[in-house]
Amino acid sequence: MSSESPETDVKDVPVKKEDMPFEQALERLESIVAKLETGQLSLDESLALFQEGIGLARVCTFKLEEAEAKIEQLVEESGGRIALKSFRQESKN
Repeated sequence: MSSESPETDVKDVPVKKEDMPFEQALERLESIVAKLETGQLSLDESLALFQEGIGLARVCTFKLEEAEAKIEQLVEESGGRIALKSFRQESKN
């Protein structure tokens, strides 16, 4: 157990997609989950963290979808040529 009060960790974290890197959003989300799992928070603190967590989950989802759209896979075609193929096209097959 930490000597910090759980209240001091509840902060307004920006949840705008363009404001937060994926890694930071995921790290904060993991921290929130750990705090909620302790069962040591008041109902109000739990609700505030849950709401923040929902926003962070949305940020993570957006960032992953954004990255997925950018991924291209190199695919060797017959004849030895290399072609670029969209990740989304490949994953649908």
